[in-house]
Amino acid sequence: MDDGAVVAWQERFNYDELSAIQHAMNLKLQDEAAFFAEYQNQPLPAETVVDGMLKPEEVSTKINRMDRGLVSIGANHLTAFIDVQQKLLFYVVAAWEDDFTGYVIDYGCYPDQQRPYFTLREARQSLSSEATGTGLEGSIYAGLESLTSKLLDREWQRDDGAAMRIGRCLIDANWGQSTDVVYQFCRQSKHAAVIIPSHGRFVGASSLPFSEYRRRPGDRVGLNWRIPNVHGKRAIRHVVYDTNWWKSFINARLRVSMGDRGCLSLFGSNAETHRMLAEHLTSEYFVKTEARGRSVDEWKQRPEQPDNHWFDCLVGSAVAASMQGVVLFGTDRDVPEKRNRLSFKEMQGRRRG
Repeated sequence: MDDGAVVAWQERFNYDELSAIQHAMNLKLQDEAAFFAEYQNQPLPAETVVDGMLKPEEVSTKINRMDRGLVSIGANHLTAFIDVQQKLLFYVVAAWEDDFTGYVIDYGCYPDQQRPYFTLREARQSLSSEATGTGLEGSIYAGLESLTSKLLDREWQRDDGAAMRIGRCLIDANWGQSTDVVYQFCRQSKHAAVIIPSHGRFVGASSLPFSEYRRRPGDRVGLNWRIPNVHGKRAIRHVVYDTNWWKSFINARLRVSMGDRGCLSLFGSNAETHRMLAEHLTSEYFVKTEARGRSVDEWKQRPEQPDNHWFDCLVGSAVAASMQGVVLFGTDRDVPEKRNRLSFKEMQGRRRG
């Protein structure tokens, strides 16, 4: 593997690596720009820096001065997303108008850390501490049971007094150690009609875009998401979506000015309370990449900000809204004209005629 490679410090590798070359490749794969700038003293060209990135201060100040948990009068859809981690469950609840004008009405984690700012690594209360005597899968199952009951059993009040409930809740099933238990929970939960497992897929410029997937019988296809027909041991439907496209979509919604259609805003009147959320929502950056005749924003994690869980939750909530029929003007597709079925007798008559 190391043939032809020359390193200055052959002993520089971690205990779980075989050589310094593997260590260098791991650093490059983690953050290519930082690798060339810090380890090779050959920074990448400035063209890789893309405009359009938001700063945490810009996000935290997009407040609509509404109470936490209160739904705007124009919103007709409530969606939620739960991000599954080994120690915590992160969640976001969002309200949406029919044109993708959005409002973050609640977010948090389970178990609640009882402090305004923390990192996942510093979490004091964990899923295992809440469900004593259980293993990893058991603690995740118990946490999902408690959190979904908290979010889906309650009614959310709208400005005009109407009571609303969450219409669609996606649960992250990407983490390999939790995939089976998430599927099991979604199948056995009393909220099985509302919750659905989800898988975010990195669709780069050289990957096959969702629009070119061959639709199979039983598949449901939407805007850069699809629900494949069930098969295999899990026997439950799940949604797969293009994370790059939807992260760019959320970034664009956050950049829309307050009052304009398609704007995404946060509850409350104090920007400081959203400092941690704003850091999550700006924890990734995108690089515009071209391949196969198309240009794609490929999103990557910032090395100095490892926590992006609420960003994933907000992206998933937008996907859930699209599943519920919310459409941004200009992104709706032409619906093919419905063709009526013909009986064999009618087909024979047309041939003779």
